Formats: sequence, C-alpha cells, structure tokens
Amino acid sequence: MKDLIKLRAQPELNTPVMLAAWPGIGNVALIVATYLKRKLDFKELGEIEASNFFDPIGIIVKDNVVEAPQFPQSQFYYWKNSGEGSDIILFIGEDQPTTKGYELANCVLDLSLRFEVKRIYTCAAAITRIHHTEQPSVWGVATSQQLTEELKRYNLVQRGNLQIAGLNGLLLGVTKERGIEGVCLLGEVPIYATRIQNPMAALAVLKVLTTMLAINVDMAELTQMAMETKERLKQVAAEAMGEYIEYFTTPIWEHGEEEEEEE
Repeated sequence: MKDLIKLRAQPELNTPVMLAAWPGIGNVALIVATYLKRKLDFKELGEIEASNFFDPIGIIVKDNVVEAPQFPQSQFYYWKNSGEGSDIILFIGEDQPTTKGYELANCVLDLSLRFEVKRIYTCAAAITRIHHTEQPSVWGVATSQQLTEELKRYNLVQRGNLQIAGLNGLLLGVTKERGIEGVCLLGEVPIYATRIQNPMAALAVLKVLTTMLAINVDMAELTQMAMETKERLKQVAAEAMGEYIEYFTTPIWEHGEEEEEEE
C-alpha cells in the first residue's frame, strides 16, 4: 500500500464506513458519490498512483506543445460525522482500468483496512424493463446472509441471482474475499436508456444509503436533476416515436394512389 497510495492526511476516524464508486451504467454510482462529496464537508485523504493501473494511449497537445501523459484520478476523501453515526471514507475513481481491476480493488481495500473500515458500500445500475416515467426501485445485495437479512429493513428488492459488472461489483467480491462486510445498492435503469446518466436511479439509491448511514443530505438539487432528465427522456421518446411512425407508415391517400395505378 505504501508504494501505491499517497496519503495526504492521517485523521482519527470513528468506526468509519467506505463508499467506493467508479463510472458505470447510468453513472449511478458516480452521481451518488460526487453528490455526497459536494453536499458534505469531505476533505482530501489520499490518492492511488494511477500509473500503476492505467496505460495512456495518447497525449494532449495545447498550443502546439505536447503535455505529459494524463491518468484518471483515483482519490480518497473523508468526512467526520458530528453526530453519533460513523465517519465516512469516500473513494471516487474517474475511470475503470481495462486490466488490473482486481489489483485496484485490493488497493482500495488496503486503505480501508488501514483505517479499520467496518463496512464497504458500492452502488450500481439494475437494468430492467422499467419505464422512465416510473419510480425506480432499489435492489440490495450483501456479502453474507446475515447482512442480507439486515437489508430487509429498508424495503429493498432482493432478486436472488444476478451479476454486477465492473469494479462497482468486483470490489464487493474482493471485500468478501478479505473478510469485510459489503453492501451494493442498485437503482433500476430502463433497458433502453443505459447510455445516459440516470439521476432518477441515483436519487433512489441515495435516499436508501443516507437512511442506512443515518445522515442528512439536502437532495433538492439531485431531485431537480432527476425531474429534468425525466422530462428530456419524455421528449426524446416522443420524438423517436414520431420518427418511427413517419418512417414505417404510409398515408392513406398514398395507398389509394397505388391501388388506382394498379387498376
């Protein structure tokens, strides 16, 4: 850990938990993590030396001058709870490596053990046939049956068998492997809208997460983002339906002209 993680602070934390997030489908995890970072007084804790996990595939040139290779940031933050609840360590990765994901997950957990983190949280998208006008539900999975029973208190959907792709899922597997408690909260995302940011799913996840952590976060901004995105999706869906109808249907009068020509 000493070679891969550069610590910028050595805070004394009270029974901390960790939330880790990388980009993914609908960017659900990243929206949740970055929103928490903005709304709570998180301070810098450290960073992972990204060059150990990412290979640059090009460079940027500004004013005809070549810049040094850039790497995605992988940073830790911490927040001290002024109440009786746990402090929080936040990890945000700007990108997922194409290889060495397992090693990166272990590196994140190395820091969590350094600060005696008692539980790891991740977030992800649950791809379903939900319509974008519906309220997304939140699914919950955990690293043990006992913890799964605890999740029932929060009215989470438990789907039994599923797969969670990427590091937002893999981290939980490595968490179990290393004997740490772990929970993943998955917000429902429409199957036809997986390539756009989904603040609706992120908002649903954040509401559950803040309840579990017993913290108060102003969600007005994220609620507004969710409403605006829902309206944009309605507009896009209406436009797509209009184009579909226009492309695949022929006006009645054109049918009549064809029939007259045949006669």
